[in-house]
Amino acid sequence: MKYCAFLRGVNVKGTNMKMADVCQVFKDAGMENVSSVLASGNIVFGSDKNAEELKVILEKAMSEYFNYEAFLFVKNSEQTELFWTQNPFEKNVDFHIYAFVGNECVEDILMKEFENATKTENEKAEIVSNIFYWQVPKGSTLDSNFGKVLGKKSLKDQFTSRNINTFEKILKKF
Repeated sequence: MKYCAFLRGVNVKGTNMKMADVCQVFKDAGMENVSSVLASGNIVFGSDKNAEELKVILEKAMSEYFNYEAFLFVKNSEQTELFWTQNPFEKNVDFHIYAFVGNECVEDILMKEFENATKTENEKAEIVSNIFYWQVPKGSTLDSNFGKVLGKKSLKDQFTSRNINTFEKILKKF
C-alpha cells in the first residue's frame, strides 16, 4: 500500500535534517519506493504494514537516527487524497489554507482553540470529514492568535499542518 508520512519538527533546532537522509532512514526501516515531497517532511513510500505499525517503526527510526523526539503521522493514499478534495475554502491569492494532519479527534481540540482565539479579518476554520482546515490572510499565519497553537508544546505530538497546495504535490507522487 502507498502511504505518506507527515513529519513534525523537521526544522527543529539542531536536527539539520536533509530529506535525502530522511528517505534513507525510511529505506533502512524497510520502506519501499521512498521519495520526499518538498523539504518540509512529507515522505511518500510503500509498505505492507498498517499505519499504526508504521508510525511506531518510523518514529523510532527517526528518533534514533536524528537524536530527537520524532512525531509523524502516517496516512494511506486514499486518506491523503481527502485532505485535498475536502478543502472547504476557495482558492484566493490573499489567503493561505492549511490542513491539519494528526491524531484521532485532534480536529475538535483545534476547533476549540480556534474558537477561543482572537481572529484576524476573514480568518476562518472548518472541520470536514474529521479534517481541520484553516484559512488565514497571507502574512498573518504566525502572528495570528490561533497561529500560536502551531508551536504549543502540549500539542506537539497531536498534529502537524501543511499548506493545502502541498497535498496536490503529494498526490502527484502517488
